[in-house]
Amino acid sequence: MKGRVNGLNGLNARAVALAVVFFVLALVLAAPAQRYFAQRAQISALQHQLTASERRVAQATIDLGRWRDPAYIKTQARARLHFVMPGETQYIVIDSSKPAMVASSSAAIATNLPAQASWYERLISSVQLVANVGTASR
Repeated sequence: MKGRVNGLNGLNARAVALAVVFFVLALVLAAPAQRYFAQRAQISALQHQLTASERRVAQATIDLGRWRDPAYIKTQARARLHFVMPGETQYIVIDSSKPAMVASSSAAIATNLPAQASWYERLISSVQLVANVGTASR
């Protein structure tokens, strides 16, 4: 019977020793494993950022190619800045739904400016009048 008890005690001691070894091994490997996974996540985020940056660079290269074309520059100047070629006549169509408000507000601004004031006082007065007319028409 004694042999059998010693056998169980030896088995229990081996199981405890094995459990302690696994515990120490897990404890030793936990920090490096955590750092590894954190660095993998950081690498993945940087790769996504790099891909997005490469897409932006590719789009900027395409835009630069467009802006090097004189015909594109002319169309952009016409569309954005309302430039016209010499000899052309430009017509700007104003929204026809508000012509009375535009005419009345410009007439009100022209008549309500102080006549004997300096230029900067007239400028400030005109800005104030435009602000007042804009809030009154809403």
